[in-house]
Amino acid sequence: MATATARERLLEAADDLFYRVGVQTVGIDRVIEQAGVAKASLYNTFGSKEALVEAYLEGRRVRISDRVMRHVSAHDAPRDQILAVFDALAEMVRQPHYRGCAFALASAEAPSDGLVVHAAASYRAWVRTLFTDLAREAGATDPALLARQLHLLYDGTSQAVRMDGNLEAAAEARAVASVLLDASLT
Repeated sequence: MATATARERLLEAADDLFYRVGVQTVGIDRVIEQAGVAKASLYNTFGSKEALVEAYLEGRRVRISDRVMRHVSAHDAPRDQILAVFDALAEMVRQPHYRGCAFALASAEAPSDGLVVHAAASYRAWVRTLFTDLAREAGATDPALLARQLHLLYDGTSQAVRMDGNLEAAAEARAVASVLLDASLT
């Protein structure tokens, strides 16, 4: 088995520390120590802490989109595909150390014009586009409106789990999404 590269070790440490402790709370030295690399490795690979945070979020986006699309692709009907997004979300929020949406957590601590906010906006755009495309395919009378409503349910689920400890939030959001779909599809 090949040894992990410095980049891989830095991303693994960043993923653990930034999500578990917080982007601003965790200093670069702590990431470097956990990764077991030299400080130069971080700066040669990423250039800055902000770029490391952006790469950490990109890794999260890839894993989340893979999980969501695995659930979505298990269904043929667009209505079922939309509901499958909430099934994927239910799987995510039940992970043992779930702390909420990594993008919301990171962007809450970031400057409003930086790479972190851009990464969060890109993830949110992906979610919204997925909902919009599926709503259009399902025959929604106003796909953009339905997508915004579904996105609110999606976001609210993460908040309900994080803030209220409501592990049933994804199932509850899925049930509301079903009602919205019934009202919105032609």
